[in-house]
Amino acid sequence: MSTFIVQTFKSGAYISKAKDRLCVELRFSLCGRPSKDVLGDKHYIDYRYDVDLEDVALFRAIAAVGSLSAAARQLGMTPMFVSRRLAGLEARLGARLFHRTTRSLSLTSEGEAFLPHAVTLIEARDRALDSVSSGAFGLLGVLKITAPNVIGHSLVVPVVAELIADNPALRVDLTLSDGVIDIATAGLDVAVRVAEMRPSEMIATRVADNPFTLVASPSYVARYGQPSTIEDLAGHPCIKLHAMDTWPFTWDGEMHRVRISGPLSASTVDAVRAACIAGVGIAMLTYWDVHKQIACGELQPIHLADVEPQEVGIWAVFPSRSHMPARVRAFIDALRGSLLAESPTR
Repeated sequence: MSTFIVQTFKSGAYISKAKDRLCVELRFSLCGRPSKDVLGDKHYIDYRYDVDLEDVALFRAIAAVGSLSAAARQLGMTPMFVSRRLAGLEARLGARLFHRTTRSLSLTSEGEAFLPHAVTLIEARDRALDSVSSGAFGLLGVLKITAPNVIGHSLVVPVVAELIADNPALRVDLTLSDGVIDIATAGLDVAVRVAEMRPSEMIATRVADNPFTLVASPSYVARYGQPSTIEDLAGHPCIKLHAMDTWPFTWDGEMHRVRISGPLSASTVDAVRAACIAGVGIAMLTYWDVHKQIACGELQPIHLADVEPQEVGIWAVFPSRSHMPARVRAFIDALRGSLLAESPTR
């Protein structure tokens, strides 16, 4: 159990350690026990809460997934235990954080006010532990990552496997999803994403190039030939990923989207790639989705003379600029290093 002194200063945030207490500034409207105290020559009013940070982390997990039972599965707890811990947190704060019915769960206004501060508290805890942790056992803590399914399996898993082998005290929580997850709300350290993204658009760093690549199986090319220009492509069956109704190309320095058609469309990269290997048609996937299949001869790249597929990259996206734990830096460096030796060939 940790005691937090919540202080308000006109000059802004104040964070320090006083004996066994962590002093942080929070600005939200919740019930507390006001008392006066003196810090040096500064007078302030503080609000004391006996709050377990694990309960705060649990609250954030529930808010991220929107369900007590889903949060319980994610944290390896029973729904009853999660419900009791949440009730205890609400009792200590003197506020109800969720509207709960048998079918739905949503944040109350107090819960919405508390959520960003809960994220700040957990980040502060992680920064504090990271700043004082000994390097004797290597990286510490839980590294929480999200990545697309195919890249997660083929690129991220081998990297985290090596990190775990080299750092016995490190734990990794990997969420594979082709959807975009709000990493701040979900309490994740880093998201690996494939996108045409500029650094100014998000808190992110480019890990590797990952251009879109046209591919077909050798059996398809032997039977139907391959297109030489964008106009030729219209005469070939194309395999469409549901999320890509059009294919992006650049010519004359501008990006254009070309509508394609074919006998098969699929919801996952895995399915599109398998259909392409089977000779159904031509596919457009990113380089790191098909580099192994190109290397072993299951697929071959197709180059069009008059256009180039759009350039995208693999990015590491972060929830905050304020601090990057050592385990996150190590993961990004390891991922970048593992890709460096196998740069895209065009």
